[in-house]
Amino acid sequence: MIATVTLHRAPGHRQRGVLKAGPRVLPCALGRGGPGVLKREGDGVTPAGGPLRPLWGYWRADRGPRPTTALRMIPTRADDGWCDAPAHPAYNRPVRLPFAASHETMWRTDALYDICIVLDWNMEPGRARDRGSAIFAHLAKDGYPPTEGCIALARRDMVWLLARIDRRTQVSVSA
Repeated sequence: MIATVTLHRAPGHRQRGVLKAGPRVLPCALGRGGPGVLKREGDGVTPAGGPLRPLWGYWRADRGPRPTTALRMIPTRADDGWCDAPAHPAYNRPVRLPFAASHETMWRTDALYDICIVLDWNMEPGRARDRGSAIFAHLAKDGYPPTEGCIALARRDMVWLLARIDRRTQVSVSA
């Protein structure tokens, strides 16, 4: 298992990164606000510092087999969501749709969450309102455009990485 994954900005790009995992260096997308230490809800910043840890993942079973990984993987359902409303008691937690407060839809029409890993940013204990929610490692769009604060990888790179990480893996992001 890979114990540490490090992520740095790609030279000359604030919103693109390079992720070093064991012997591989993988391109990735970062948040539209680039990496930063002062993360706030909706700012598009990828939280820097860390370490972040992968907690569990989701995958779209109708779009592919369960990825090989030591992480717990949950098949996504059409009613899966993630609360991103800072004032709501379910802030930064999975929820069932329909859900009245602001939320992410986990069953997306694009392929971004076909494989999605929940990182432990602003999770229990110590979850703080407005400190940022739904920080995932997920699939990237072609060309690696910026995310809303997540780390996005090509499908082949995500599959490779998942086979080599577990809950003890530390993900460190440089500002």
